[in-house]
Amino acid sequence: MICVLSGGVGAARLLSALAKVVTASDLHAVVNVGDDLVMHGLTICPDLDTISYTLAGLNNTELGWGLAGESWRVMKELNELGGEAWFALGDRDLATHLYRSQRLAAGATKSMVTAELTRHWGLDMTILPVSNDPISTEFSTELGRLSFQEYFVRHHHEVAVTDIQFSGAAVARLSDESRHALLTSERIVIAPSNPLISIAPILAVADVRDILTTRRSEVVAVSPIINGAAIKGPADRLLGELGHEVSCVGVARYYRDLVGTMIIDVADAHHESAIRELGMEVIVSPTIMSDPDHARALAAAVLR
Repeated sequence: MICVLSGGVGAARLLSALAKVVTASDLHAVVNVGDDLVMHGLTICPDLDTISYTLAGLNNTELGWGLAGESWRVMKELNELGGEAWFALGDRDLATHLYRSQRLAAGATKSMVTAELTRHWGLDMTILPVSNDPISTEFSTELGRLSFQEYFVRHHHEVAVTDIQFSGAAVARLSDESRHALLTSERIVIAPSNPLISIAPILAVADVRDILTTRRSEVVAVSPIINGAAIKGPADRLLGELGHEVSCVGVARYYRDLVGTMIIDVADAHHESAIRELGMEVIVSPTIMSDPDHARALAAAVLR
């Protein structure tokens, strides 16, 4: 079994690549819930849904989020009524959030609901919220304190950040299913997700960091920073704003106590010795999954 600590888009692509070379039922994704939110009375789990939609082949490739074949009648009507419509939810996507909210109100956990949804979409892979308890990623910014979605969507992640907090993480309990995956997997992989806002909320949950530290030699991380920049999103800018080196070396330094092997892109091969000096093994591989050959190469590197 392979356990993958996962954010959204980057993790979904890696999981898709791995599912082509190993049995999908052997893959367990432990997923960030720090960007979950309640809006319009509905519980929305963006990373869980992005991964599920992508693996089921239902994702909206044009937008990069949500479901394919969307319509927007509800948001259009809401906007015309003067309601909050800045966080756009498609009509099909709304069904997911309505179902999840109904089940949670009936006493189900996020883990239970996620399992029900993935069965509905025909997925063999196990997708697990890291915790069933609420965790909220929040930013201290020049505009004041912002929730994840206010920062990321409403302000297009363009405001300067001075600190990130994970409200609720200190008391959140690692789900039994995620604990089992972390303890019994043959290998733990940190996906090429944003270290500070996708992976850090997972690490902030009690026992996760201790488990990775104990199993460090079996933990592999894929750097999301290539040639000093992020492929997508604000990972590079956030690293710089919060005092980290914006490079694969900076990512390795951030993970050094938890990760035994770093996978870096061929464009960063010249950084290999600097990472080895941190006491980590290094694999150099294509990491931009822009075509099937590169995706297969990265999957092979993860499994090496």
